[in-house]
Amino acid sequence: MTQGPRKFGTLCALLFSLIFVIGAHASAFALHRANAPRKLKRSSHHGRRLRWNPMFRPSHESLLRQNEEVDRLQLPRIQDDDQLEELKASHALVPIEESETLRIQHSLDPSRRYCRPWTRDFVQDLSEVYYRQFHEQIQVNSAVRTVKVQKKLRRHNRNAAPAEGETASSHLAGITVDLQRRGMSKEQIRFVERYLFYLHELGLVEPEEERRHWCFHVMVSDRYSDWRQSQTVFPHHPAEDAVTAQSGSN
Repeated sequence: MTQGPRKFGTLCALLFSLIFVIGAHASAFALHRANAPRKLKRSSHHGRRLRWNPMFRPSHESLLRQNEEVDRLQLPRIQDDDQLEELKASHALVPIEESETLRIQHSLDPSRRYCRPWTRDFVQDLSEVYYRQFHEQIQVNSAVRTVKVQKKLRRHNRNAAPAEGETASSHLAGITVDLQRRGMSKEQIRFVERYLFYLHELGLVEPEEERRHWCFHVMVSDRYSDWRQSQTVFPHHPAEDAVTAQSGSN
């Protein structure tokens, strides 16, 4: 008779212990489920606010300056593929080619991996110093476009520049490239910004940092060719300023 109550008491004790353990785990799990989404959401929102702090914000004034440069150079806004092929054949547009320091977005149509010679020189120069600094490639997302392509783009992306008028996209003249910004670290973004800042102050580039597609949109003046030539006589590279500024900010 004494074994029965003892067995029952032992079973009760084990049962209550098991219920307690399960209850504790369930409460902790419920608490984790309840708190996790709010914490994650708050962290994500805070992160986005910190990341989007560009040096070169897109503006109407910037688009006007880009079109003033196109007009100064008396460059055509390329209307269609026929005109595009004519400019390639005459070498007014040159190919952008992948290398150890430069890659091209796979979805970019091979027929539009072209730009003006001085714009290609700029891309090559930037990719080389960027690779030397970070051992990673710069990526070209977009280069020359036709009016037909730009109009099609506008139907899907209302933030895209117009295909006509005083604020038309400078991609239409082949002097502009979009460089991938997404995926860069804060240090890498600041490096590119300082590199562009130096050239912008010299009047050689007109950059914007697009938020929707997270890229550096950079229009390059033909004056870049003369400046680049002068560096063989009086060498001074914007990368030096970028590296110096980067070191000073650390």
